[in-house]
Amino acid sequence: MTNNRYEPELKQKVLRLYLEEGRTKKSLTEEYNLGQGTLTYWLQQYRKECDNSPTKREESDSYEVAKKLRKEIEELKKENDF
Repeated sequence: MTNNRYEPELKQKVLRLYLEEGRTKKSLTEEYNLGQGTLTYWLQQYRKECDNSPTKREESDSYEVAKKLRKEIEELKKENDF
């Protein structure tokens, strides 16, 4: 098993794609050549940080709301296409 170090900017980008844009773990791990465990670990670390920071917790809540709304919009668009 290799011990890769990733730039903070890459971690932030991948987390943003997952949390804000609703990308799947599988698509991100394949695109950025990450282990699934790596991305899961980054998410756990991010959530721990959010638990300790009111500002980050609010941002995380906003990300989750935005993610749900994007999914709902996509579903509604599909319904309207019929």
